[in-house]
Amino acid sequence: MPPSIFRIFRKGIAMSQEEHKQPENEALEAEAVQDVAAETAEAETPETVESLTLKVEDLEAQLADIGKYHQADLQNLHRRHQEELQAAHKFASKKFAEELLKVKDYLEMALLDQSGNFEALKMGVEMTLTELKRAFEQAQIQEIVPQPGDKLDPHRHQAFQTVESEQEPNTVVAVMQKGYTLHDRVLRPATVSVAKAKEAAE
Repeated sequence: MPPSIFRIFRKGIAMSQEEHKQPENEALEAEAVQDVAAETAEAETPETVESLTLKVEDLEAQLADIGKYHQADLQNLHRRHQEELQAAHKFASKKFAEELLKVKDYLEMALLDQSGNFEALKMGVEMTLTELKRAFEQAQIQEIVPQPGDKLDPHRHQAFQTVESEQEPNTVVAVMQKGYTLHDRVLRPATVSVAKAKEAAE
């Protein structure tokens, strides 16, 4: 066999062997890559879980602190609200009391007057009444003064007696005592006499 043919033959055999080894080498390389990946995952997984666990614990601690902070704010707000309510109840009548002081002053001045002057006494009483009405207005106290012929309102009127009248039955004939409201709530109903039908003559 000529030398050139022999070299070609050997080269072909070598190439054939290399072709037979290539799939085996590729399989070995793939297996090695999988082993490295598995080792890397095993090395990294505990660190990642631990890191996430620490982050979760840190967030839970922050949430707990925020909850405590808001709870303290709510408690302080509730305490201030209670204090304001107590102060409002305690001093709700302060302005009305200040207005009544003027009324008391006028009454005392009228009683101290020894002049015997009826007109002066009358003027003093009128001034006192004016101050009292002003105090009522400041406190939103209004009179209930039904007019004759008004329908009896059981929420605002109190029937003291019934009288025979030409008016329609169950209507106001006369006011015996004024009523009063405070911010549209009845303090005292007006006392009235109420009409009833006349009895037939025998």
